[in-house]
Amino acid sequence: MNNFRDSVLSLITETSANLPSDVRRAIARAIEREDPSSQAGLAMSAISVNIDMAVDNVSPICQDTGMPTFFIHTPKGVDQLRMKQDIEDAVAEATRTGKLRPNAVDSLTGRNSGNNLGCHVPVIHFEPWERNEIEVKLILKGGGCENKNIQYSLPAEIPGLGNAGRDLDGVRKCLLHSVYQAQGQGCSPGFIGVGIGGDRTSGYELAKKQLFRRIDDSNADDGLKALEEEILEKANSLEIGPMGFGGKTTLLGCKIGTSHRVPASFFVSVAYNCWAYRRLGVLLDSSTGSITRWYYRDADEITRMARGEGIPLTGREVVLQAPASEEAVRSLKVGDIVIINGAMHTGRDAFHHHVMHHDLPEGIDTEGGILYHCGPVILKNDDGSYRVTAAGPTTSIREEPYQADVIKKLGLRAIIGKGGMGPKTLQGLQDHGAVYLNAIGGAAQYYAKCIHTVTGVDFLEEMGVPEAMWHFEVDSFPAIVTMDAHGNSLHRKVDDGSFGVLGTLA
Repeated sequence: MNNFRDSVLSLITETSANLPSDVRRAIARAIEREDPSSQAGLAMSAISVNIDMAVDNVSPICQDTGMPTFFIHTPKGVDQLRMKQDIEDAVAEATRTGKLRPNAVDSLTGRNSGNNLGCHVPVIHFEPWERNEIEVKLILKGGGCENKNIQYSLPAEIPGLGNAGRDLDGVRKCLLHSVYQAQGQGCSPGFIGVGIGGDRTSGYELAKKQLFRRIDDSNADDGLKALEEEILEKANSLEIGPMGFGGKTTLLGCKIGTSHRVPASFFVSVAYNCWAYRRLGVLLDSSTGSITRWYYRDADEITRMARGEGIPLTGREVVLQAPASEEAVRSLKVGDIVIINGAMHTGRDAFHHHVMHHDLPEGIDTEGGILYHCGPVILKNDDGSYRVTAAGPTTSIREEPYQADVIKKLGLRAIIGKGGMGPKTLQGLQDHGAVYLNAIGGAAQYYAKCIHTVTGVDFLEEMGVPEAMWHFEVDSFPAIVTMDAHGNSLHRKVDDGSFGVLGTLA
């Protein structure tokens, strides 16, 4: 199979940059449901523009390409060890060329391998079948939505919904809660794959396999089909909306599978996937490894998604020049659209942990600065400079234990991320005169175009590309104020409202 490695590389590239046909249709319907002038409508507009940009640039739709996970069917006699080596070679090459972000981190040392190879990475599931072809399916599921996966053990008391027993009504309560708890942190509108039964491990695998079903298919089990339709309808009544801004579309798909279980256990496992639903598949000739068919690519595919200009400039936006003054920041309020120009720094999990225990290197001036929760995809040029190829926000809530203290220590005026933050950060914003700005999750191409220069990097060797502290100069970088310096939080408001609705669905 001399062509197998190149076929896998084509699959990785296409999956990273080009959404499947059924996902495109679902997103197009979601755009139609939202008021174009609302915050939800602006989010969907930015998403649609970003989808087109990713295809045009052949670059990641979202900078977080997750942990590449392959499900492969093979006929008898195929050399799976050679296939595994070819897959690893293809993953390393896709990482080198910026189609995948280097995401493989040693759990004990924190070191990034730099090529997406490591212990149990990438994830490869081989299964035999009777056909003579090879089927390879791939899902790239980012860490933000992966962190919103959730597993329930029934019977249980479900917040807002009461007792959930070992029956379909108990499953229904789990699924409604799973959508509620994701809020905007999983980059809604999203999709859920559900596994009923199994053990803790196989239940999650079954849930993830459901994400390979087409959005427009019908469950063969009438009871599960009815439940899928009910969850889709009721989840959207929560009005969490795109990015958790509030709105009519929160969930775009629900797919449920079952497996047998032991008498002592009843697990309901939910795999949450963001709007950047990156899964594709190919059928290969088993003698050559060449692609004979693509899955999830339809003849009537919506090829151009853009509706509007993303977050358009109307003249009513607030221009924030970095470094920013406390006066300028305290004048902002929830709902304001901010356009940022000037210096910006990135900082994620490893950075926040480091700053809590150490000072920054000499020469880094963060007074009045803007910190972007972002793990970009960055390539090095021949002259030693860097260029950004994907740079959307990461989920901010992971930094909640640190953020207020980091704002104070570094003299920051703005934090950019997605999904919002909690009460400690909200109090820190008030105390120190700072704001939280929500960028559009997954819009990696949309924001990369706003970064015109990489001025430097720190901690690259220790932390790796996603976690390093990158220094940018940005121009016309748009975001929405969702937590201000006066104690107001859009995220808290939407959470409270959706929890109230959740209680009526019991």
